[in-house]
This record gives sequence, structure tokens and C-alpha cells, in this order.
Amino acid sequence: MAYNKKHVKIDLWSETEEEEKKYSKNRETLKLTIPTLLLFCSICLIFVILLSPFTSPPQTTLFAASSLPRTCDQNFTVYVYDLPKEFNTDLLQNCRHLNIYTDMCPHVANHGLGQPLRHGGGDSETWFATHQFIAEMIFHARVENHPCRTWEPNNADIFYVPFYGGLYASSVFREQNLTKRDELAVRLVDYMSGQRWWGRSNGQDHFLAFGRTAWDFMRSSDEASTDFGANILMQMPRVMNMSVLTVERQPWKGDNQFGIPYPSYFHPYTSAEMLTWQDKMRSVERPHLFSFVGGPRKGLEKAAIRDELIRQCAGSSRCELLKCESGGSRCHDPMTVLGVMARSRFCLQAPGDSFTRRSTFDAMLAGCIPVFFSPHTMYTQYMWYLPDDKRSYSLFLDEKNSTLIEQELSRIPESEVVQMREAVIAMIPKLTYAHPNSTNYDLPDAVDVALEALAKQAKAKVVYSL
Repeated sequence: MAYNKKHVKIDLWSETEEEEKKYSKNRETLKLTIPTLLLFCSICLIFVILLSPFTSPPQTTLFAASSLPRTCDQNFTVYVYDLPKEFNTDLLQNCRHLNIYTDMCPHVANHGLGQPLRHGGGDSETWFATHQFIAEMIFHARVENHPCRTWEPNNADIFYVPFYGGLYASSVFREQNLTKRDELAVRLVDYMSGQRWWGRSNGQDHFLAFGRTAWDFMRSSDEASTDFGANILMQMPRVMNMSVLTVERQPWKGDNQFGIPYPSYFHPYTSAEMLTWQDKMRSVERPHLFSFVGGPRKGLEKAAIRDELIRQCAGSSRCELLKCESGGSRCHDPMTVLGVMARSRFCLQAPGDSFTRRSTFDAMLAGCIPVFFSPHTMYTQYMWYLPDDKRSYSLFLDEKNSTLIEQELSRIPESEVVQMREAVIAMIPKLTYAHPNSTNYDLPDAVDVALEALAKQAKAKVVYSL
């Protein structure tokens, strides 16, 4: 196989300006006489009064209802708790201090999608600079508008507790007083355990969804110097009864923890947008055999594998390296990152600060076959989302063959590469968080997959006491 080292431009958005011209409408001023206006208002008032006893409870959706609402095709219902605002939206009032490393105000915009990515002087409606640790907000917005949501808790199969625990945890990482670090999480558990519907199954049909790793909620010691920043939420017995969705589960003790994808940058409104993107990733030219996007890490084990991948990629004419170092902006540019991955057949996925990394989901969005060096980067994390055959969509290199990456990748026949890439591209819809206000979207996304799995699990294990 021959690989030419050239850059390929990827147009991430379809042409929209012509369509906007095509569907633009002329507007005419509507003129009404005062008597006509009064008559119209009176009729509307009478209609509202007559209809009001039959209306459903007022919705508290984070996004306006879509013009073409989806229908519930799954055999479950989900109830969303209306928590006191201190557990979610009130936290956003202090967005500048939700993360000790960065100002989160731009990232909590658009209900967690972040800032729209600009293209050709206009705003894209489906591409956003989405923060890697913001999944809990997007999840909340999606469930608020989910077609299988029920307003009657007595009819619910599963109960969603929309606590922004990840944002809270990151806001108190440096808090030395452990009681203060834990206090909001403890109040949440006390509040929930006093709810009537918690008592129905002692919380077994309840779930939380967090945008941070499980390690941030599993402090194993009372020493503030250990388990940097972590609180005790997932160690509390009542929470162990619940299901906890997190972007990285604890592989050995996380029996009630389930991995959900890190959010990437694509949040489609319609199925057509998703299918168009998949077709682009099938047809784009990939001149590089492999690539690595990342930087060095501290710590003996992390440093060793990262340094080795950077060394091998930099030394190969068949690898594109995007080295991320302190102060480097290119690695924070979504289109630069996706461009590197879309020009590559394989994307090296070393563990990040923990086992998993958002880069894995960026790579798969770009149709790039992931190469793993730890089973806990993917295989033990996201079981609801993965094919049983790991080799069908990925490659695993252990310590023995990770020293000859280019040689190992070159051995894979072209026909097998094509099949693996197709498997990756087929997985994109369910690894993606659709826009919470999506219309005409009938593909299961990351939230749909999680809700269906939770409902199936709850029906199998819950024995109601009410």
C-alpha cells in the first residue's frame, strides 16, 4: 500500500447558503382593526379556558419542543426528577469557577453543547466546540425532550436524577475541607432517599449521569492529600443501589457504573445530517497509515507509552503527528484535530490522564480505526455501545508488539482495513449525542442506547415494594 504525505481538506458542513436563499420567505405586515383584534383575543381566551383541564403538566424542557417531535419507539418510560436548582442549574451561575483549570462559561452555553463552530462567516447548527467533561448537561437536555419521557412517576420504568455532579466536583477540587467538598453530594443523596419513588425499589431503578470519570467520586481515604479532588458520592451505600453513568467507570469495583461516550463536536438535528457525514467519512482520502494526537504525560507508566508513541510517529513518514504541549492551540481546535484523524487510517489511542480519553470518540467520528494499548481505554468501559468482536472495529497492541507500530499496522490487508473502517463508521450514530432539539431524527444516539439498556436492566432486577 502506498501512502502519500499530503493534506486533504475536509468540508465539515454541507452548503447551506443556497438553501437559505431557496427557502427564504417574504414577509408582509399584517394589519388588523382594533375591533377585529379584540374579537380574536376574546376567542383565544375562551379556547384556553375550555382546554386547560385537559392539558398536560407544564414542561420544563431546556430546549423548545421540536417542530417534528420524535415518537417513542422503545418499550420503556423515563421520569425526570425536578430537583431543587442547587443540584443543577444554579451551579451554572458560577460558571467561571466550575473548573479550576478553565473558564467554563463558554462551555456550558447552549445547554452544554458549547459555542457553535463558525464556517464561512456563519454559524453551524450541528457543530459545537463541546467540552470533553460536559456530558451530564447534554444528557439532561436530551432526556428532558425525550419522546419516552413520562410525567407520571407511577408509570415510569426508570428515574433520572439530573445532578450536575461532575461540574460540582471539578469546582471544589482544591477544597481542603473534605466536609465542604462532599456537602452538595451528601445533600443530594439525603434528598433523593426521602422521595416516595425512591422507596419503591430503594433506588435500584434510579440513575445518575456524569460527565467526569468515576475516580472523581470515589475518594478512598479521609486524607485530603490523596485522591486529588475526589468526593465520596459513589462510595455512599445508597448511591451503590443506583446506576451511575460516567465517561469512565472503575473497571474492578464499578458494578453499578456504566460507561457512556465522551461528547465530541457533532450534534446533528436530522438523520440526513448524520448519514451525510458517514458518507463523507467513507469517501475521504486517507493518505496516512496512522496518526497520533496528544502530548507527553507525567508519571512513569503514562510517560513511557506517550513518549514511545510520539517517538515512533515522529520517526515515520507514514504517520501524522499533532503534538499537544502546554500552550499549544492547535490541539484545542476541533477542526484541526478531526482533520488529522480523517486523513489517517489508524489513530493511536494511548491512555490519557486516566484510562480513557475523549480523543477515541473524536477519532471514530472521523472514521479512523482506533488502536488501543490498554483494554480499559475502551473494551471494559462502553459495553452497551460496542460490537462483541473487538477486532472488527479496533486493534489492540500489547507491550510486545507496541514497539513496532508501523510494522504491525502494515501487515493488515487492505480488505480488512476497509471492513474495520466501515464498522467504525457504522458505530458513529450511537456514539454521538444528537442535538437536544433534533427534528426528524430516528437513529438511536448515545442517550437512546443508555436509556434502553437502563430500562431493560431495571425490569430484570427491580422488585417493587409499593
